[in-house]
Amino acid sequence: MARKTRSDGERSREKILETAERLASVEGLEGLSLARLAEAAGMSKSGVFGLFGSKQELQLATVDRAREVFLSEVVAPALEAPGGLERLLALCRGYLDYVERRVWPSGCFFASVAAEVGPRPGPVRDSIAAGQRQWVDLLADNVKQAVKAGRLPASTEPEQLALELSTMLTGADIAYLLHKDTGILTRVGAAIRGRLAP
Repeated sequence: MARKTRSDGERSREKILETAERLASVEGLEGLSLARLAEAAGMSKSGVFGLFGSKQELQLATVDRAREVFLSEVVAPALEAPGGLERLLALCRGYLDYVERRVWPSGCFFASVAAEVGPRPGPVRDSIAAGQRQWVDLLADNVKQAVKAGRLPASTEPEQLALELSTMLTGADIAYLLHKDTGILTRVGAAIRGRLAP
């Protein structure tokens, strides 16, 4: 009986987090109240509270789940490419594909909530900032490998190039969200390939 209860709890938690991601990507993490989420998920407020305990715990769990989705959608497929330039291109292409598929209604979850949490110190902001740093570090690591392999010029500054690529990808997400024009993603993809040409 205890096993069934735990399994039911896990399913409920998963359902709530799926709903929370979608709500937060459109309405923001601050708008993610236990009552609002319970209503959207078709559950009782006490049921949601029992699974998370506080708004902050719910926000952090939502960020963690969104990170898992990002890793699955963008990072994991790119890891199949050899490290260095090929993987760097695969990461950028994967991000643009993920934006076009609209995994979340508002585009990239992290791009949509970063401006909201940026000015608010605390664990939620720290979690978003750490994820963004990990993404840029992943890009920079592959730039370093590409430089070492002679696929990019020796004068390339890995952290600078990684920041440029991350900014181009986030900008593409915002522009595509506003204009729904796949040509934007195509042009940004071409610009990235040009930037990474040896």
